[in-house]
Amino acid sequence: MIAILGAGKMGEALLSGVLRAGRRPAELRATARREERAALLRERYGVETISNREAAKTADVLVLAVKPQDMGALLDEIGPHVPAGALVVSMAAGITTGYVEDRLGDGVPVVRVMSNTPVHVDEAMSVISPGSHAGEEHLKLAEELLSPVGKVLRIPESLQDGATALSGSGPAYFYYLVEAMVDAGILLGMPRAAALEMVIQSAVGAAVMLRDSGEHPVLLREAVTSPGGTTIAAIRELEKHGVRAAVLEAIEAARNRGRELAAG
Repeated sequence: MIAILGAGKMGEALLSGVLRAGRRPAELRATARREERAALLRERYGVETISNREAAKTADVLVLAVKPQDMGALLDEIGPHVPAGALVVSMAAGITTGYVEDRLGDGVPVVRVMSNTPVHVDEAMSVISPGSHAGEEHLKLAEELLSPVGKVLRIPESLQDGATALSGSGPAYFYYLVEAMVDAGILLGMPRAAALEMVIQSAVGAAVMLRDSGEHPVLLREAVTSPGGTTIAAIRELEKHGVRAAVLEAIEAARNRGRELAAG
């Protein structure tokens, strides 16, 4: 049985994806802080909602989907009740496997996950790292759980803060770029709706080409960049304004902030 503790937006998206992948509602449990939220989950998905302690005692896989600032209190509540045979999957940004392991019983396997908001449309990027007690079978269980809602990649835990900055926050960078491009379209006299449609489809098409062609992004960009043409004029302005350097520094700043949050 799989229990999702703290079924907020990310937890609910995972719950929905697992059900779409073929799991029966009877195989899942969920917990929520507020009764109205629990009632919504029961009505929407047909899953049973239980207490955190009951979930800890009965689940084979515990998915901790609470916010990082709530993780300590949750672990204090469930720690004494988690059996050594259960797998604990932590989805809280900045929370290390060591932090979770220290608050659970001896030998409990923990897998750390950083996912992102496209989990809502089954296009998430989830990166996973094993704790000191997690083996190959536990990583495979985590992959089986997460693969219905997107792509799963294994990385060393030392890279998790970087993954948080790169892919966890990543969708926001693309939305920011889309917002700027739409504003540019408006500046050029286009209606907002038309500009938005053009930019969105350009983004979708570019992403699919990146994913499916196997080509390096430099080659795909060069294929659009004709000698003396419009694209190279735009690229020159981006380079002049240091956009590449700004992206590097922004993602590094996100990584550093993640470390600060993890340190409390």
